[in-house]
Amino acid sequence: MSGIIIKNKHTIEKMRIGGKLLAQIMHEMHGEVVEGVSTFHLDALIESKMRQVGLKPVCKGYAGYKFATCISLNDVVVHGVPSKEIILKSGDFVKIDVVGSYKNYCVDMARYFFVGEVAQITEKLARSAQKALDLAISKATVGNRLSDISSCVQETVEKDGFGVVRDFAGHGIGKSIHEAPDVPNYGSPGQGPVLREGMVLAIEPMITQHSYEVKVMPDGWTAKTVDGGLAAHVEDTVVITEQGPEVLTRL
Repeated sequence: MSGIIIKNKHTIEKMRIGGKLLAQIMHEMHGEVVEGVSTFHLDALIESKMRQVGLKPVCKGYAGYKFATCISLNDVVVHGVPSKEIILKSGDFVKIDVVGSYKNYCVDMARYFFVGEVAQITEKLARSAQKALDLAISKATVGNRLSDISSCVQETVEKDGFGVVRDFAGHGIGKSIHEAPDVPNYGSPGQGPVLREGMVLAIEPMITQHSYEVKVMPDGWTAKTVDGGLAAHVEDTVVITEQGPEVLTRL
């Protein structure tokens, strides 16, 4: 099984509770992601809400990272670092990625937010990423292959005329943020491990307006599109069951 950890029902129940708590916090952020606030403020707010409900912000301290969330604006694909200097303005495309641990088991999710009125292309890109995620989740069924998820993302996104990031991938998740297997967003169907009941995957399309190439900034975290085009990122934690995929990070 190439090191993939199968979760039992007790573990899945902990992840289910953690997922609902985290999804509720992210739902509440819709009224907070507004013009004039800093990404530092949003991060602090999310961390406070997490601790109040018994979620540990796992990103804080991970490989030296100092924040509970990654908040990526516009041409930042992933791993945007919260800052008092980054003040939201109308038209911004905001992606918030967060990992919470409940009773030592992690759940990972990312959502996008529009600040005020955004460009039509922003809406189109965001919708494409969401559609790719929803369709990819539908492939997370017992007996399918891992790359059926990956190829579904690529096919959906490229049909919409956008690029699929190669440098980052989704992943297995459980006691650790990142477990086997990697879940790329591109590839041919029918490859890789057979999906089994009890596998838990963080599926996360990362897509670009133009070229899929990215560059990591000098802070060692912030990953931007090379050409300055917009990027979208959405993510859910999904458990594979005999009844089909169960999304743990949605209300």
